[in-house]
Order: sequence, then C-alpha cells, then structure tokens
Amino acid sequence: MRVGLVCPYTWDIPGGVQAHVRDLAETLLALGHHVRVLTPVDDETLLPSYAIAAGHAVPVRYNGSVARLQFGPVAATRVRRFLRDGRFDVLHLHEPVAPSVSLLACMLANGPIVATFHTSNPRSRSLSAAQGVLQPFLEKINGRIAVSPAARQVQVEHLGGDAVEIPNGVAVARFASATPLPGVAVSGGTIGFIGRYDEPRKGLATLLDALPRVALRHSGVRLAIAGRGDADTLLGGLTPKVRERVRMLGRVSESEKAGLLAAVDVYCAPNLGNESFGIVLLEAMAAGVPVVASDLPAFRRVLDVGHGGSAGRLFRTGDPADLAAALTDVLDDPGMRARLSAVGRGLVCAYDWPVVAAQIVRVYETVIAVAPRPVVAADDDVTPG
Repeated sequence: MRVGLVCPYTWDIPGGVQAHVRDLAETLLALGHHVRVLTPVDDETLLPSYAIAAGHAVPVRYNGSVARLQFGPVAATRVRRFLRDGRFDVLHLHEPVAPSVSLLACMLANGPIVATFHTSNPRSRSLSAAQGVLQPFLEKINGRIAVSPAARQVQVEHLGGDAVEIPNGVAVARFASATPLPGVAVSGGTIGFIGRYDEPRKGLATLLDALPRVALRHSGVRLAIAGRGDADTLLGGLTPKVRERVRMLGRVSESEKAGLLAAVDVYCAPNLGNESFGIVLLEAMAAGVPVVASDLPAFRRVLDVGHGGSAGRLFRTGDPADLAAALTDVLDDPGMRARLSAVGRGLVCAYDWPVVAAQIVRVYETVIAVAPRPVVAADDDVTPG
C-alpha cells in the first residue's frame, strides 16, 4: 500500500504529533508499505529518507501552546508536488484543522483521505467560528480517527462528524530495553519531568512548588528536567535550596529520553489541562517507571485508574501539597513502585505500535474499498462530479 502522511508541525521540534507520525511511518515501512511524510522543517534539519520538506514553519499560538506551522503558496506548491509524485493509495492527514500543511492537503487533494485528530479543546471558539469555512473540505475525509474520547468530542461538537478511537502508540521495546542515562539516578530518589518547561499548562511550576515538601522526607531527592525552554530563567527564579535539587538536561534525543526514563524512580506529569492523551505516560510505563500524574481525564484513562489495575498515582490537578504527598507515598514504598511498574508494563502492550498500526491499516483498507481510486491533486482531477 502506498501511504502519504502529512504532519502539520515542524519535524525538528519534539512533540506528540510529530512522534506519532514518525513512529507510524517507521512501523508501516517495517510492515512492507511504501510511506512518505510531508512536514514543515527548518533548512538545517536532516530528515529521514521517507520525509519530504514542506518549507519553513512559523510559530503560531494554537490549542493553548505555541506550535510551529506552515501555510501559504510555497507550502501549497509542495503539497501538490507531494500528491503528484506520491501516487498514494491513501492520504493520512494529522490535525487537518490546524493552519498548516495538513489543512492545505485536505483542500488540495481528492481520493481516499484519512484524518487523525489529536487535539482536546472542546470549548474552542476558533473551531466553532471556523466550522462553516472548513466544512466543505472536511467532508472530503473518508475516515476519521481520534486518539482519545476528548479528541473525539471535538469532532462531534465542532467539526460535524464522528471518529473511530485509535490511541497513540509507543515503541515499547525501545523504552523497555533502554540503558539508564548516566548521572541521573541518585540514592535519595530521582523524579523525572519531560516537556516544555516554559509552557504553563505543562505544570512544572506545581512540581517545583511540591519539591521542598518531598525533600522534608527524602533529603536527597533530585528532579531531572528534559525539554525546551530557557534554563537560566527557570533556575534563576528558584530558591537556592530548590535549585540545588534540579538537574537541567535540555533537549534530549529519543534514545536519551528512553535512558532518562530508565534512570528515574518516578515520572511526574503535573499538567494543568488541554491534554487529549498523554504519550509520555505510555513511554514511562514501557520503561517500567511508576507514574504520578494530574487527575486529568486523559491521564486517568491511560493509567487505567478505576478499573482495578492502575499504573499510576493521581493527585489533584494544580495542587502542590497533594502532589508532594503522592510523590512521597511512591518514593516511600518500594512495593508500590514495583506494583505500579508491573501494571504499567502489562497495560502498555495494547499501545505497542504494531498493534496500533494494524488498527490504522484497517481504516485505510476500509476507505480504499469505499473510494477505490488513487489520491490526486484536485486541480489534476478530471473525474466527473
């Protein structure tokens, strides 16, 4: 099968959608499919052999964050070339309502089209306002996928359709077999955090407020932070006693991220909201790390809370005292850590990429059966009607 994937966000900036597209592409290639990915990218970034540059991205505020997107005539020209050269059996767009190349591809393509919706923002005014403009293009989509119930709710409430739920995937073996990153583990216990630490909704401020409370019981505890942001500004705003417990790792590669998770005693996800899934929780579970997370619906679902097999400990969202209590409970109890780790390793198997990719391929096969024609650029399409 010839599959064209379109990623709306710039390839070289780590993010859940980019990781999803990358891992899906590599899984489909391993299964014997022909795959190409179109993505925004900066000139100096070295792309994998299956990826094609759509041009420079620019920062745009989107869904409570700053995303790097690409839209305009240069991108449109590259989308047309991607469609004409690809001769795809199916085109798979990610986040097609974001103002980027996925939306352009939706506008410019005809044929079997699948779209995955990742965003969780059911009260979005911009989506409500744009629905009338976008609807003719969204009606071209033959198969819709949502990565979570929250992402599906956006479909139902704002975009005039429904979607089959297929979760994000995780490369389980990569994390399960990772070698611990040197210098991260300490005898007093290490807490891990991965994400944009200058983005308030990621909740790092709550974790930093909780850290001194945890240290009252675990005097040697340390916090390892990986991700993007201004490290000097972050550290400069901390008291000396908190600063000495924080290790800044900066941006890390995929292998370094796996090594970081393998080295920590507990992973903390203190996010404040607007999360549709929680891929980093799956990565921690695959690495066998117990998780402490905000009590968000998306996190509760991933950790299987309330179904007799929780892989994590939740705390009241935005409450540093409750977070400190949760972290202390987990660090205090080796038996709890072992139990959470075992449950997590069991649950994450359902999210392994070969399992998830098989579900996506079934969607491809369904839309191809309904619309058995190649994907073409709309201005090349001479099919009557």
